[in-house]
Amino acid sequence: MNALFDPVPAEPVEVAPGAVHVPGWLSLEQQAELVDACRTWGRGPVPFRAAKLPGGHEMSVQTVCLGWHWQPYKYSRVAEDAGGGRVLEFPEWLAGWGRRALIDAYGPEVAESAAAAYKPDTALINFYADTAKMGMHQDKDEKTDLPVVSLSVGDDCLFRFGNTQTRTKPYTDLRLRSGDLFVFGGPSRFAYHGVPKIYPGTADPACGLASGRLNLTMRVTGLA
Repeated sequence: MNALFDPVPAEPVEVAPGAVHVPGWLSLEQQAELVDACRTWGRGPVPFRAAKLPGGHEMSVQTVCLGWHWQPYKYSRVAEDAGGGRVLEFPEWLAGWGRRALIDAYGPEVAESAAAAYKPDTALINFYADTAKMGMHQDKDEKTDLPVVSLSVGDDCLFRFGNTQTRTKPYTDLRLRSGDLFVFGGPSRFAYHGVPKIYPGTADPACGLASGRLNLTMRVTGLA
């Protein structure tokens, strides 16, 4: 997939040190291409599934992975909790999007060297139905502290971005819309974050989703 990137339509907003929101980063065409890719990935060999937490609680989002399969709280090459299939490879075109995301979020003078070295090897793709939520959590199953790149397509959500010490305040609430980019690294790499609410019916149908929200986060696992 080689979709060209339009000029960033909105200025990046620093939510916290190392955490940057770039509204409207993906064009509608790119959003629809990403939705099509997610549907293809979700057809297997490892399908979308609701992961179960160690206590037995089933998450309300449906998840499929690339590169490495994630289940709470570990990575593996095969999906032991979803039929035992081997997870699909992480595509190089998506890694290219990740490198471009760092430059657009942090600025070329800061990010060019970092982007050149940024080689994400896993993506978690979460589908949120109208009532799905994500509790406050840290992305800390990776063995590196390199940035997380997050892309949103579909319905708007309330995104809560907190601090590195606690699930509670202080935190910042912002509304993520279809096509938005959010990058968090540096001092904010291990900040707690979550999605308390989806706003049904807010997406442009041209994005490729009739309802719900897709969120793709790419990471560097540090695993061999």
